Amino acid sequence: MEIANHTTTVTFFVLLGFSYNPPVQIFLFLVFFCIYAATLMGNMMIIVVIRGNSHLYSPMYFFLSHLAFLDICFSSVTVPKLLMIFCASQVISYHGCLTQTFFFLLTGSAEAYILAVMAYDRYAAICKPLHYVLIMNRVFCRWLVVGAWTISFVYAMVNILPILKLVFCGSNIINHFSCEFPTVLALSCTETSPNIMAFLITFGAVATSSLLVILVSYIHIISTILKIHSGEAKRKTFSTCSSHIIVVVLYYGSGCFRYMRPNSASSMVVDNLFSIQYSIFTPILNPIIYSLKTREVKEAIKKLMGCKASTSHVM
Repeated sequence: MEIANHTTTVTFFVLLGFSYNPPVQIFLFLVFFCIYAATLMGNMMIIVVIRGNSHLYSPMYFFLSHLAFLDICFSSVTVPKLLMIFCASQVISYHGCLTQTFFFLLTGSAEAYILAVMAYDRYAAICKPLHYVLIMNRVFCRWLVVGAWTISFVYAMVNILPILKLVFCGSNIINHFSCEFPTVLALSCTETSPNIMAFLITFGAVATSSLLVILVSYIHIISTILKIHSGEAKRKTFSTCSSHIIVVVLYYGSGCFRYMRPNSASSMVVDNLFSIQYSIFTPILNPIIYSLKTREVKEAIKKLMGCKASTSHVM
């Protein structure tokens, strides 16, 4: 395979994030194909169940359906190309790589903000139950989702547009399975300090602002729960938040570790593992977690599956 040298402008990149021994390729293809298929089916089921059940028309499930849609988008940014790498080619075009980077930044930050919005929704429901309907009205909920996408779009554009001015003329080998921002930036022949600074500032702003909303919301939620005298009421109240807390820990834990740790602690294997966690495993875990931990969703899925089973039996 031809690799661009120092005198040639790079027009494509080579993704070398995994072992490419043929038997290993086949095994990894099957593993990630099954994960992706399960991600699509699981999140689509969440969307169908919420949209088709009148009992789930509350803001909590409105945001959950958007989280499921985001998980489909987030996983689709990287996994289809990863599957192509295993069965066809490890090459990705220059523009294809930057497009993947843009949508990775867009969907990743949008997911962070949707998780923050869901935390605020739980705060309003538990800490201000008498005003919940007024606070979380339909218009406000839609504006929260629009705001999450708008801020994420600006964040992605601020980071991707300066990359277009960079020159890539050296190695075109990316030791990763996708075109994540740090791995692409590392291959530039030109000075990238302004890009790195802009990324750290914007990433820090996105991570800090969304995480701050989550932390403040849960501080108030925990304070309210502790004031409840009934043990059973405490358990039921906390159970409405437990699934969201698990998803937040998985997403923010792996994402922040991947991007915020120093370069001296960098390792291709570790970077790949944490990238797989938040970009591939988290989207498949979310519907599983919410299905198991949220009684209403679990019951709605059972009804849906029961209807399908009955229809198949009749036919």
